[in-house]
Amino acid sequence: MDIYPNAFYNYLKEKKSEYLARKADVHHEIKTLYHETGGILGHRSMRIFLLRKGISLSKATVHRYMNKELRLLCICRRKRPGYKKGQPHKVFPNLLNQKFEVAAKNQVWCTDFTYLFISNGTVRYNCTIIDLYDRSVVASETGKWMTSELAIKTLHKALDAQRTRPHGLVLHSDQGSQFTSMNFILCCEEHGIQQSMSRAGCPYDNAPMERYYNSLKAELIERFHFHTDEQLDYAVAEYAYLWYNQIRPHSYNNYLTPLEARNSLD
Repeated sequence: MDIYPNAFYNYLKEKKSEYLARKADVHHEIKTLYHETGGILGHRSMRIFLLRKGISLSKATVHRYMNKELRLLCICRRKRPGYKKGQPHKVFPNLLNQKFEVAAKNQVWCTDFTYLFISNGTVRYNCTIIDLYDRSVVASETGKWMTSELAIKTLHKALDAQRTRPHGLVLHSDQGSQFTSMNFILCCEEHGIQQSMSRAGCPYDNAPMERYYNSLKAELIERFHFHTDEQLDYAVAEYAYLWYNQIRPHSYNNYLTPLEARNSLD
């Protein structure tokens, strides 16, 4: 090709220097995103955040950069505990039968309770309702007692947050006494809501709620100490409505946030 060998090798060196410079910029962006999100992001979510900044990389490349080169490790979720199924009894029929895909918003909501603790060991209870269409949190309430009143308060909050009242809405829950109480049943009937319930002792019948609470505890509750009821309540609400709904990509939505998936209908 009528060129000197040293010219060719200098060309290769310059090309490699450009690659290393681009790689350093990507490393910097990854570290910035990692720390801005509190170390929550794994390589799959990190790839989505990078794509939104115009940086297109394969999952394998992002995994190599994060784990092997930058040593940025995401949180590890606790292993799911074993469950012993109880004897089923009929309260309300299970209308979902583990079919959690929904064609439109406000057709099927799921709800449940979970335990949360502040630093002195005091227990708090959270009731959350999510929409199966986009996995968005439509309402979240935390209180001192796990009662039907807290469940009703959460349901009223979810209904009030909608532009129009849902018609033909199905609300799926477990068979907890809060959801089988007369007051809660009457509340659902008043708003034309059809109740559906999981089989006794089978959390997989309400898997989307289990997934949400798993994320809440792994990404927030188990990483920080909350010293007052107010601190915990504020953090849980901020996680649900800001981080989970508006910022965090969800694999069910093809890595759109729940808000983006929900707005795609409008």
